[in-house]
Amino acid sequence: MATIKDVARLAGVGLGTASRVVSGKGSVSAKTGERVRKAIAELDFRPSHAARSLLSGSSQMIGVYIPVLKGTFYMPILQSIDTELRLAGLHMVVAFGVGIGDERRQGVEGIEFLMERGCDGLIVMSNVLTDEDFSILGQKRDRLVVLNHASEAITEQCFTADHVQGGVMAARALLEYKHKKIAVIAGPSTAPDNVERINGFLGELNRAGINTADMWIAESDFSPEGGWNCAKELLDSGSPFTAVFCANDEMALGALSYFQQAGICVPHDVSVIGYDDTLSAAYAAPPLTSVHIPWREVTLSALNELLNRCYGSHRPVQRDYEIKVTMRASLARPGNARRKTS
Repeated sequence: MATIKDVARLAGVGLGTASRVVSGKGSVSAKTGERVRKAIAELDFRPSHAARSLLSGSSQMIGVYIPVLKGTFYMPILQSIDTELRLAGLHMVVAFGVGIGDERRQGVEGIEFLMERGCDGLIVMSNVLTDEDFSILGQKRDRLVVLNHASEAITEQCFTADHVQGGVMAARALLEYKHKKIAVIAGPSTAPDNVERINGFLGELNRAGINTADMWIAESDFSPEGGWNCAKELLDSGSPFTAVFCANDEMALGALSYFQQAGICVPHDVSVIGYDDTLSAAYAAPPLTSVHIPWREVTLSALNELLNRCYGSHRPVQRDYEIKVTMRASLARPGNARRKTS
């Protein structure tokens, strides 16, 4: 494989001159530049990524940290980032939560891993990292954006949706369909975005005159297994309900599956509404009504902000996002409320 030294030798120029032609930086006469380009073509020279990084002073890589590498939520976000970076001639490096320690420790180690790889900038998606954790970046903290989390120290670098409003929209959808006996399958209480959507949901029900003090609410882990287990607990509890609000689509899919196994017809016996409106919601059985969070718009705005900071571009950055409910077949007016069984 030809090297930059081979190009310089064939063109009869110094290594620095050949490097300037390859990088496009620095002055080179038209005649010399043409000679170097002919040598590049003759040798079929392709600079390695490491060589390009040395020449340009930039790795042309963006690091992305996510807590887990699975599920229908994170994968579309990664696909959006990777597609946009490739169009810009850049590359994505991904780190995710593995190894020893709690989620916060894993997040810090993930950021350190990406920094050690020389990434020009970082996209971080984590609910558990603090301002103190971001401080390990030092001056590079300016080349960081955070998805789905708010940090007072770097407000302009944080991109998230209004999850309180998302919870409000879920409640309004159920109220519009005349549901009053409602159960909730929530995510972890340690996740701020979950707390916000649940607070928005319960607050709207309270404003509508529904007493939520005795409402059946279970905390789970955002997984289909968690939704399945909570749906079983709900039926076993004998609590009357005509609708279930799940704090994300994956738990809603697990709940739908358990209801089907238990002989509960959705939406004839029970309505189910999810959150996020992931791609899987449209293909559930029945198709899942879900609060639509425009994650693609949120993600691309965060990425554009980061590329502006890293490379001096002027990409458009949006900070307000429309939240709505995507209506599908899992929501209907109440049939027979579930009642306590022996």
